[in-house]
Amino acid sequence: MLGFNILKLLSYLFLVLFLMQPDVAHATQAHSYPEGLYVHQLAHFFFILSMATFIYWLRERGLSRDKGWRLLQYCALCFILWNADAMLAHYLESQEGLFVTREQTTLDAVLIASGGHTAETLIYYFAKMDHLFCVPGIIFLYAALRCFLAKARGDRVK
Repeated sequence: MLGFNILKLLSYLFLVLFLMQPDVAHATQAHSYPEGLYVHQLAHFFFILSMATFIYWLRERGLSRDKGWRLLQYCALCFILWNADAMLAHYLESQEGLFVTREQTTLDAVLIASGGHTAETLIYYFAKMDHLFCVPGIIFLYAALRCFLAKARGDRVK
């Protein structure tokens, strides 16, 4: 039994050391042009279609009257908006000559509109703030799961 605990400890230690490497970004995904972008955009579209179908079935079966399912419906709606926003940002990012990105670092960049494309640059700027849709979706998901857990425990759902 002692050997199992040491193996478990070494596994956790390896995982922590692997995740704490500052020179490697394990959360990024590079897309080779154009195939990677097409597949990625199709994935966004498929996710939108899946969430729309989910909302349809929730409403069709009358489940959205229950608080937990209604919150899950709001989560799906936020995820639809998030993916549509991400698709728009990817599309604008792939267009040549709309804007130039200067001083790009991990946390900030300067966008310079080129050739009178100020509106497109502003749309891209706001589209890159996709967390404004994703984070509320995750909060709705969390709230829905709490409602389901409370109901399963027999607690009164507020």
